Amino acid sequence: MQPRSIVTTLRAVKVPAEALKTLPTTVRPRIDPADVVVPPGYTVEALVAGLSFPACMEFGEDGELYIGEGGCTWPTRPAMPPRILRLDPSGKLEHFATMNFAGPRGFAVRKGRLYVSSKGGYHTRIEVYDLQSRKPTILFDKIPNGGWHEPGGPLIGPHDGLMYFGQGSVSLNGVVSPAGFTVDIAKHPHAKDVPGRDITLSGNNVQMRDPTKPFPFLVETGPYKPFGVPAKKGEVVKGELWCSTGVWRATLDGKDPELIAWGIRNPFGMAFDEEGNLFVSDNDYEEKGERAIAQDPDRVWRVKNARTPHGSVTEPEWFGFPDIAGDGLPVWHESHLPTRGTPAQPLLENPPKWSGPATWLGEPHTGLGKLDFCRTDAFGPGRRGKLFLCFFGTYAPLNSPRPEQLSNGFAVAQIDVSTGKTDELFLRNRHPGPASAHGSGGIERPVDCKFSPDGKSLYVLDFGINVVDRNKVVAYAHTGVLWRITWDAAGRNT
Repeated sequence: MQPRSIVTTLRAVKVPAEALKTLPTTVRPRIDPADVVVPPGYTVEALVAGLSFPACMEFGEDGELYIGEGGCTWPTRPAMPPRILRLDPSGKLEHFATMNFAGPRGFAVRKGRLYVSSKGGYHTRIEVYDLQSRKPTILFDKIPNGGWHEPGGPLIGPHDGLMYFGQGSVSLNGVVSPAGFTVDIAKHPHAKDVPGRDITLSGNNVQMRDPTKPFPFLVETGPYKPFGVPAKKGEVVKGELWCSTGVWRATLDGKDPELIAWGIRNPFGMAFDEEGNLFVSDNDYEEKGERAIAQDPDRVWRVKNARTPHGSVTEPEWFGFPDIAGDGLPVWHESHLPTRGTPAQPLLENPPKWSGPATWLGEPHTGLGKLDFCRTDAFGPGRRGKLFLCFFGTYAPLNSPRPEQLSNGFAVAQIDVSTGKTDELFLRNRHPGPASAHGSGGIERPVDCKFSPDGKSLYVLDFGINVVDRNKVVAYAHTGVLWRITWDAAGRNT
């Protein structure tokens, strides 16, 4: 049996592969690559187990792999130390850094420096660590947050050497709602979305309960406002460089930041193809609460402004948040009327030009994670140029009342961006849903995937046990796994 690494709180130990079938973590007592389904000709291995809320990874210039432990499901309410781990090519795992702000959400490595996005407080940060001294320096700390969604990137453009990064919306569906108090807003009562360009408001507010007052005390909240602050018809909200739902680029030393896109609800996954085209994953609106939106497809956008010269963007692309669904229809269209919650009304009086259509549309509530492109033929025939996208998995029944969406996701898909079609679920369990739902040793929630520097292996980061019911989400520490899938040219699949 080949030894594998199991991460404990402070150290890594080598164990026989059989030991992964009898782990001390009672919620995930078994990890077994034989329970993971991949195409013929590929092998699956579990390299690292026992990770706590892993959210991102990136290869360094010497083949080492950096792994980010996020702190908790939502890093503004940390439950575990947010850490950066380093796995060297020999298999040695070490603690690189503990972050003092919030959990890491994305990495990039260039010329001896590790660039990190992290979420916490009222703002997202972009920091850079010197790989020798391990000391961080803050590049940006004014990106609006304090709410629901994640930073995307950072990543380095292969065509221009610039740093690209993004940030999702503060609100769930366009207006800060009481549901946010279970996540972030109780700690950040002044948090609000910020537009990337001047907008005029429709005056439609959302009436909702005030969780800080005895029920049924009601308040009205408008878009781009803190909780409990209404909007007025015809009110103009000024656009800002540091907006929510944005995608930016800048030099590697943090100079000349430029907004190239906005209106992306949750741009968590960002990847360049070989030609330098930027693709961004985005998660759908939710069918619940005071502005419920149904049957909004998960999607991948191509940000065309990423191919323009730095500093030349006069009008950032707008991808629809908060009024346009992923299919290009208004969120109040009959196809998006909810079976639960209050239907949406228009929030913008003068919406910008929509920059769709999406490159790829998926099933609602698939829960998209990060993504990567296959750039060589070393991973098997027909794979080069294809996009590999993590399906983190649904949060139904919390955010959707539809039974058919209870097992959406929990896989890694191969997508042809030239056609917008899904070629196959490249990595999945034998039965739909997370492995723990069936007592198997397979995957739980794929959150990130990266091809190795030689292109022969796909690494998949598994967030771990993350259970959901109608009222809450519960994630468990020490249940995350790093998987490796390798092409076997001899055609064996073990």
